[in-house]
Amino acid sequence: MAARFTMVSWTPFKRAYDAVLGLGLVLFFAAYLAATFLAAPEGQRPSEIQVVIRASGAAAFSLLTIILCIGPLARLTPAALPLVYNRRHLGVVCFLVALVHGALVVLWYHGFSQVNPFVSLLTSNANYAAFGGFPFESLGLIALLILFVMAATSHDFWNGVLGPRMWKTLHMGVYAAYGLLVGHVMLGAALGTKGTAQAGLVAVSAALVSGLHIAAGLRERARERRVAAETEGWLDAGEAEAIPDGRAVILVPPEGERIAVFRDGAQVFAVANACRHQGGPLGEGRIIGGCIVCPWHGFQYRPGDGSSPPPYTEKIPTYRTRIIEGRVLVEPMAQAPGTAVAPSHIGEGG
Repeated sequence: MAARFTMVSWTPFKRAYDAVLGLGLVLFFAAYLAATFLAAPEGQRPSEIQVVIRASGAAAFSLLTIILCIGPLARLTPAALPLVYNRRHLGVVCFLVALVHGALVVLWYHGFSQVNPFVSLLTSNANYAAFGGFPFESLGLIALLILFVMAATSHDFWNGVLGPRMWKTLHMGVYAAYGLLVGHVMLGAALGTKGTAQAGLVAVSAALVSGLHIAAGLRERARERRVAAETEGWLDAGEAEAIPDGRAVILVPPEGERIAVFRDGAQVFAVANACRHQGGPLGEGRIIGGCIVCPWHGFQYRPGDGSSPPPYTEKIPTYRTRIIEGRVLVEPMAQAPGTAVAPSHIGEGG
């Protein structure tokens, strides 16, 4: 997620993604209209505008359900990650379809009233105290407003203006919108029997979203427990990718001397931070020609065994390292000076 404005790059994948999205919407509307007219008894078929209203509402809810399933699916399987990168396309399209649904409802059911259509929408049924007669339209209107705010701020420009934390908090409103839409459909179905099947599908969809989030949460919790068990007693040096290539981060253990954790390409090493010459901070030096070079006087040490290249004989302690879930872990117990320790490799270890 970029924190500053960048131009959108329309890759072939994005074009294919949007083409599939558009085709899917066309097929959804065609199938919904065909099924409605074929299933309705002769003489009881709804008008075309009513069918379009229902189809657009069903399409918007289905898109929102898919959007909320992408996040937990991406945590459960890497195959869903490409959908995460293009999820905002779904969000904007979902809002546009919901806007069509809302506009048609206002025009068809309230456009010919003697007061403003929106006033008519909010005042035609004010029975908020009753469950069966609750004005479910108000729930849909609030959900539409939330989707509007999210669609209007979906561009990276707003991510930069609001800041990543505020932007993410704002877009967590999608869960509130989904809950409102579930209530919108359920309460609408409670007013009659015609929406019973649709209410059942909405209940199944909500259960699917909840189930995927619970499954992803349980897997994350199990992963955290596994990492905690495997890393008990080891020191966390942070993300492996965050260590600059050829440089180090300095780790300060609760006891003992500081440790310099170096990255050389995809390999990670850990050695004592103090140079044998005059105690210079090796972690502030660099790896040049395969050797750690002390920034004070240029003394060199091989990162794999802490030994100076011949003919020099200086040696420093080394430390065992591991990479778990992308984080570098260092065993706090130092190896004897000059002991060879196999490096950890970025991309391995889960």
